[in-house]
Amino acid sequence: MVALALVVIAALLVMGTLWPTRTAALRYPVQGVDVSAYQGTIDWDVLAEEDIDFAWIKATEGSSYQDPRFDDNWTDAHDTELLVGAYHFLSVDSPGSDQATNVIATVSEHRGDLPVVVDVECYATYCDTPPPATTVRDVLAPLLLAIEQHYGRPAVLYATRDWYELYLAGRYPDNPIWFRSVATSPHLTDDRDWTFWQWSAREKLDGYDGDEAFIDMNAFSGDRGELESLLLP
Repeated sequence: MVALALVVIAALLVMGTLWPTRTAALRYPVQGVDVSAYQGTIDWDVLAEEDIDFAWIKATEGSSYQDPRFDDNWTDAHDTELLVGAYHFLSVDSPGSDQATNVIATVSEHRGDLPVVVDVECYATYCDTPPPATTVRDVLAPLLLAIEQHYGRPAVLYATRDWYELYLAGRYPDNPIWFRSVATSPHLTDDRDWTFWQWSAREKLDGYDGDEAFIDMNAFSGDRGELESLLLP
């Protein structure tokens, strides 16, 4: 019976029906999603009715890549009542100044948007062999400076647990933290408070038709008014 129960639980986790952080995360009233081209064509009017307040949209990666769905998502999401922001996936293989140029050329400056996010997580061979901290910080520093100067707000830093501990812990006090913790409630090793929590990567909502059946869900640590205090001036 125990073995059967474990099989059932595993199947529910794979399907996204059961998720270990859902109960804790839904205690936070302000919820949102993050999306990219993997979600395909998004009907933002439908998605915006899914009891969410905000959405972050992938815009750029490195110094030259733009998400092929960004322009459509950016335009259509702004036609809803959602609070909208863009995110950039950090590369350690190109200068931060070049990546800032890519972000600024792609993401229009809208008063009332969420701050730009810089996504700091592993990719390719760096998942097995993380780069030196000085390499990451030398790329990150000019990127964060340029984003803050252009958009008027410090960037939000998104991080997985391992890369947070390697590169962000104890640093960047002015940058809100968006922390990925899909198995347990979030706890940052430097006892810093998180601002956003990505609590699931396997939710299913209405309104998109991509090859990726699931969508990421995120909680904000405060109320709607506190979220609005972070918006671009």
